[in-house]
Amino acid sequence: MAAMVAGALRRGSGYGSGGFRCSLRLLAQSLRRFASTLVVAEHEGGFVKPSSLSALAAAEAIAKENKISVLLGGSGPALHKAADHAASSHPLVSEVLLADSEALAHPLAEPWAELLHSVQQKGGYSHVIASSTSFGKNLLPRAAALLDVSPVTDVTAIKEPRIFVRPIYAGNALCTVKYTGEDPCMMSVRSTSFSPNTEAMSETKVAPITQVDLSFLSEGKSKWVNLTSQDTERPDLANARAVVTGGRGLKSAENFKLLEQLAEKLGAAVGATRAAVDAGYVPNDLQVGQTGKIVAPELYMAFGVSGAIQHLAGMRDSKVIVAVNKDADAPIFQVADYGLVADLFEVLDELLKKIPDKK
Repeated sequence: MAAMVAGALRRGSGYGSGGFRCSLRLLAQSLRRFASTLVVAEHEGGFVKPSSLSALAAAEAIAKENKISVLLGGSGPALHKAADHAASSHPLVSEVLLADSEALAHPLAEPWAELLHSVQQKGGYSHVIASSTSFGKNLLPRAAALLDVSPVTDVTAIKEPRIFVRPIYAGNALCTVKYTGEDPCMMSVRSTSFSPNTEAMSETKVAPITQVDLSFLSEGKSKWVNLTSQDTERPDLANARAVVTGGRGLKSAENFKLLEQLAEKLGAAVGATRAAVDAGYVPNDLQVGQTGKIVAPELYMAFGVSGAIQHLAGMRDSKVIVAVNKDADAPIFQVADYGLVADLFEVLDELLKKIPDKK
């Protein structure tokens, strides 16, 4: 590819500014033509997670001729079922790389970074993409250090194969950045900014599944101990169609149960602000915001949420935002589609009476 680009530049060098513009067009076309992307995918229950499907959509945005490989790791039947899902998840997926090992069964950054480094060395991909989940944010910097490149984080739009848009200042501004380093261009993408492909796949478009050689994996200096989480039938916060969030205005963990009751009636997930988490009302896995989870549901209801910049950065892309706060000057009303200046407990009481239980 380098030789072809150099040749294109030489051919255009004798034609003044017009030749230079032609050379730039040839360079851009070459980058698109030779784009090959590795998507590091997460899976659960035998299926690729929605956030990783959004990463595939981001890979498609790099170039229509992009050759996309999907990397899946773990062990057991669920991994192989997820590989089948990945192989038929997107028409541009050309192969699924399967890393079957107990060392990769848990989201430890060390073995995964070794895996990503080895796969990149063999595949020579122009781009490596992961979703901006806790796993992606943990893995990407370590793998980038091994590959001696600088990652681009929280990408919300792709303008060119190496020109991206990302938020800064807690989401109050967007900046356009150009990656000028060596391959691969590594980036994490916000899943809320890229809609997964819904095109029906034919059986003839199923990509081949290839086993990855894992002989290089070392024992590592860290090990998985356990995972502590709350058992709930409510939808996952990051992927829920509706989210009901409470802030410090709820005043106690006991009052958060009112939000949980409303969420059950709506089939929604429960979220919280950092202030509510720091106060001990709810666990930190429910935190929405710049340092929590980024969500963009169809309906976002905020009760007792003032609307700090850090919180708005995590939910301002929601389709419909409803805010209830007794302070008419609360910043949350600046982004809300519907705002109600009222006592949140009176509003919750009315909603719980009027909304029927979900069947």
